[in-house]
Amino acid sequence: MHIQWLTPKKIPTTIDDFFVPELCQPEALLSMVLLAELLVLVLVLAEPMLPGFDWVRLALTSLFVQWNVLLSAALLCRLRPLLARLRAAVAGCLCCAIVVGLTLACTAVADYYQLGGPLPRNGEVNLYLRHALISMIMSALLLRYFYLQSQWRRQEQAELRARIESLQARIRPHFLFNSLNSIASLVTIDPYQAEQAVLDLSDLFRASLAKPGSLVSWKDELELGKRYLSIERYRLGERLQLQWEVADVPNDLPIPQLTLQPLLENALIHGIQPRIEGGLVRVEASYTDGVFQLCVSNPYDEPEEQPTSVRGTRLALGNIDARLAALFGPRASLSVERRDGRHYTCLRYPCARLTQEATAI
Repeated sequence: MHIQWLTPKKIPTTIDDFFVPELCQPEALLSMVLLAELLVLVLVLAEPMLPGFDWVRLALTSLFVQWNVLLSAALLCRLRPLLARLRAAVAGCLCCAIVVGLTLACTAVADYYQLGGPLPRNGEVNLYLRHALISMIMSALLLRYFYLQSQWRRQEQAELRARIESLQARIRPHFLFNSLNSIASLVTIDPYQAEQAVLDLSDLFRASLAKPGSLVSWKDELELGKRYLSIERYRLGERLQLQWEVADVPNDLPIPQLTLQPLLENALIHGIQPRIEGGLVRVEASYTDGVFQLCVSNPYDEPEEQPTSVRGTRLALGNIDARLAALFGPRASLSVERRDGRHYTCLRYPCARLTQEATAI
């Protein structure tokens, strides 16, 4: 099935599944430096309190610990692609061994050059053992935290995908029923066109079910919307005029499946169907500075009473809004406004990655 990645695995299938994060990232480095400084304070405070605080001791301990932390982070970041191929338990043990080895190496260098002052020879073994145990315990605790955070993140992603798939399952019947209603209106008027529309709907619905997951490419979503409009054109004829301004959008830009079609349906119900003369539906899309924006507009006349089918369209728009928020976070938005005699339905969301990468969200 297309959701095989949800099945628990002992061996990560990709680097992004590895529980050890990218330690070379600025946020991760800052967190590790702060945690290391807290460890330094704990080590210094654990020693007997003397009348005068030894600031030099604090500085040397801080330098030693930060040195170990940064070296360990750099080496683990470099070896992360190799460690990601191993089982979590084996990778965790190797990470601990690497940190302990680097700590002992740094201790040997500091001892050889007497960076912390001359050490008594009878206490040398105890010093190495103490540093090794501290580094092993702290690295084990930190790796355990990384592992639990990774499991929590996977569970959160699984729940998010289940929610999105539930929303996706709701919008497909809505899309099918409204298309069938459009075809039903053709049966008595033009049976031949009704038959052609049924065949088009069959191809259209097959295409909407063919793509696994919640995100598809802009090219596929655009094709799906145009095929839907071809069905509506059987019913509306020359009353339906279209204007497309979508040339600047990359074909592989990710978009939630069945997003454009409800917007087009909304435009037809609000702007074309109630008007004897019909009108122009304009589709404008742009991708600038990592933000995708899509607007569908139609002529608007204030009706005396809204038709019942509009409520279904509003449910579809609410569905789109919920899916955008789930997939792209709080910066995603769906807005509806009326100005200059037109009805605008616009959505926007940040999208710095292309479809192949975005499907891992």
